Amino acid sequence: MKTNAQFKNEALAALRGNWGKAVVVTLLYFLVLSAAVGPTSYLMAKAQAIQQEQLSYMSGNSLRQLASIMQDPEWLEAQTRMQQSSSISFLVQVLLMFPLMLGFLNAYRRLLVAEDNDLFSNTLHFAFSNYWHKVWGMLLSYILTCLWSLLLLIPGIIKLFSYSMTPFILEEYPELTASEAIHRSRMMMRGHKFDLFWLYLGFLGWFILSCLTAGIGFLWLVPYVDTSVAAFYEEVKADYALNGGLD
Repeated sequence: MKTNAQFKNEALAALRGNWGKAVVVTLLYFLVLSAAVGPTSYLMAKAQAIQQEQLSYMSGNSLRQLASIMQDPEWLEAQTRMQQSSSISFLVQVLLMFPLMLGFLNAYRRLLVAEDNDLFSNTLHFAFSNYWHKVWGMLLSYILTCLWSLLLLIPGIIKLFSYSMTPFILEEYPELTASEAIHRSRMMMRGHKFDLFWLYLGFLGWFILSCLTAGIGFLWLVPYVDTSVAAFYEEVKADYALNGGLD
């Protein structure tokens, strides 16, 4: 297994001369994320504020008064608004942000392995080609992770790393079903989950520095991390093939 330094060096080599495009694509990704999630997040926050205000008022009243307040139209409207905002936000995440995340990761993988620096077009192509298959694969991975998280936090985190190669596999092996892609990710990550955790941990200092720059540093950090993860995928895929995992 390669070291973190080797993965990072491969990423830096691929990004050399392409930082401008990487920063622009990352900025566009963040803008789309803000536009997609921002309005529903605002509505949810507003509804939660109303709910908290009424809960504070309710705390000093009798049970009969509490029951009366909970039938109040403003209270019911706040509850409905929260539910609607949550549903819309989740739908946007599944239909837009899941495929864009897949496209984003695979665009940096293409840059790494093929020196194809058309990051914007590649992100869109990978995100929206074979669209429903990728959406279902990403959603199924998310659902399984959430189900494991219901048991305890640690199993959920373990499964998050176990399924982490799914976005790459869905793109590179379109003939696999969603469940088969997730299964292959599990097999690839056997014995390598801590390696990926350690790789992410190696960016902790850069993460803190990016926070100190009011988030501007993330425009450089995100491409750096994603390209390093793409290099990690190539390594675990080669290891899996070496052990007879690929045809």
